[in-house]
Amino acid sequence: MEETLPPDSAGAWGMSASTSLEAYRALRTEPARWLPVAFDIARGHGLDTSSPHVFSTGTNLVVGLGERLILKIFPPLLHAQFVSERGSLSQLAGRLHLPIPEIVAEGTRDGWPYLVITRLAGTLGSEAWPSLPEVQKEHLLCQIGETIASVQRAPLGPLASIEPRWDDFMRRQMQGCRARHERLGLAPKFLAGLDDLLRDAARLIPMDAPPVILTGEYIPENFLLGCDGGDWSLAGLFDFGDVRAGWRDYDLLGPSAFMAAGRPGRVRSLLEGFGYTTLDFTLRRRLMALMLLHHASDLNSHICIDGWQDKANDLIELQDLIWPG
Repeated sequence: MEETLPPDSAGAWGMSASTSLEAYRALRTEPARWLPVAFDIARGHGLDTSSPHVFSTGTNLVVGLGERLILKIFPPLLHAQFVSERGSLSQLAGRLHLPIPEIVAEGTRDGWPYLVITRLAGTLGSEAWPSLPEVQKEHLLCQIGETIASVQRAPLGPLASIEPRWDDFMRRQMQGCRARHERLGLAPKFLAGLDDLLRDAARLIPMDAPPVILTGEYIPENFLLGCDGGDWSLAGLFDFGDVRAGWRDYDLLGPSAFMAAGRPGRVRSLLEGFGYTTLDFTLRRRLMALMLLHHASDLNSHICIDGWQDKANDLIELQDLIWPG
């Protein structure tokens, strides 16, 4: 449904924010400029705007409407995220053991698509994770592995048509891999092994295997946790804006980098939950390649192992450090 801006909010986000990423980011930091439009959208659907909560993290314009609903507005520049989010929530509805948001309403305002979705209950994973006992972290990583596998068992449906296709995406990532990691300051001792790793990647990463749903971001910021009698468990999964279709191991990278931290028990729990019973050189090598080829790859920022740059002398030692046996 296409709507027209009311006179008092026309141009609230401005043409430049529709066409310039820099202008959009500036708009996002000033809720007073876009909240009137968000409230008008909400009222158009008969929703209560008396208790709003602006979410400052993330990529899109997001405001909580009370305790039950969330309005998520996508800039035209990020229309692909809207397509991924809407398609994923529709395709996964009723197919997971874990709660995910439900779509309540959708539309477009002045070329900016939006979704009204249900708000999940629980504690944000990034808030609870650092202070959890080790046994709880292993338990949660097993659940995360199980959740990844559960999502990947769901049929692709319309998500199969999301571009770029897996083989095109991987080849593009391979072509730009060295330049990316040189720009991000990866140490020369790791860059030295990059060409060998990329040659292995072309053989180890399936390009034409049946694709599965990949979120690319199984990280604490996208989980909600619940606690019952001191036992923590996954309580919700959200944020499907970067979904693509491809090889299943790709989704092991987020929890490997941000949560497993090279701890053998955590790594084992994650992989066993996912369905892998053996961690051999081939799997480590494939995961190392995928980590360097991930769409958001930045090893210096993302590997949560203290002093890892000094603990490994090359990429083979690094893969053993991240995924110990």
